[in-house]
Amino acid sequence: MEPLGLVVHGKAEPFSAALRSLVNNPRYSDVRFVVGQEQQEVFAHRCLLACRCNFFQRLLGTEPGPGVPSPVVLSTVPTEAFLAVLEFLYTNSVKLHRHSVLEVLTAAVEYGLEELREVAVTFGLGPLQERCVAFIEAHSQEALRSQGFLELSAAALLPLLRSDKLCVDEAELVRAARSWARVGAAVLERPVAEVAAPVVKELRLALLAPAELSALEEQNRQEPLIPVEQIVEAWKCHALRRGDEARGAPCRRRRGTLPREHHRFLNLSFK
Repeated sequence: MEPLGLVVHGKAEPFSAALRSLVNNPRYSDVRFVVGQEQQEVFAHRCLLACRCNFFQRLLGTEPGPGVPSPVVLSTVPTEAFLAVLEFLYTNSVKLHRHSVLEVLTAAVEYGLEELREVAVTFGLGPLQERCVAFIEAHSQEALRSQGFLELSAAALLPLLRSDKLCVDEAELVRAARSWARVGAAVLERPVAEVAAPVVKELRLALLAPAELSALEEQNRQEPLIPVEQIVEAWKCHALRRGDEARGAPCRRRRGTLPREHHRFLNLSFK
């Protein structure tokens, strides 16, 4: 039996630095990319990309013919994001920046780089959430009626219900929240009110007219969704008819709030 050999590990940092120096370096490069809308030329190394990423293995699978090969055009990925992907492929590490992390995430998904995708998602949660909320704010009606809305987690739904910029009336938002909770209750096999508890506190019930609030109260008796105390607080706003009692989030109107007679007592301003 042949004796085991000695495995020698060199220092990782010099190795990584040497490979990083080859990123977008024309020296020894045998493949060129034209990247982004600005058509930036980027240099790379065919064998390294092919052995690190199946996407590039397929893309660069054919041997280049004689002469200077034509550049590979990747017009949909911004240059900064593409260079970040190259750095990760060359060195197995990359420094991400919040202003470009979503573009890196998109490229990582397209190129099948699971490790980079996971890191980019974690790092980019804030910007990603902001963009998603902004999109839903601008397309509130369509979003609330989509299957995707019903499949949101409570954590994802909360920032939406806290938004002043939703282009939807509160009555419709209450109905959407009930539909969302029903789906969650069926999936999780839990009561509707229990599923809804983390999010319904953000519903602004005082914006509803008395008749709407009465109807909601009756429906709530038949199918509990909203804590009774929250409905009582909404009735207080109607009874007091004083704006200084109703300036908190539960009474602040949204962009899509329809005007009602009692709103003139609440001193409602849109922020």
